[in-house]
Amino acid sequence: MNQDMPLAMVVPGKLVTVTEVRDGRGLQRRLADMGLTLGVQIRVINGQMSGPVLIDLRGSRVALGRGIAQKIVVKEM
Repeated sequence: MNQDMPLAMVVPGKLVTVTEVRDGRGLQRRLADMGLTLGVQIRVINGQMSGPVLIDLRGSRVALGRGIAQKIVVKEM
């Protein structure tokens, strides 16, 4: 069963799709400027421990703070 969850909770190596950003338009715009938009597929590289969540976004590695990763809702593929 594919369930929505915060990006910060995804196991490394999993491919997920962004379904929602739970924050204001400012953060949504900043993420969109980086290419992180609704419907985009990303792979979590590292994120289980403390520190930033490292993702593969359209072929680029992007580090997101844990607080921001908690606000990005994803669904497993």
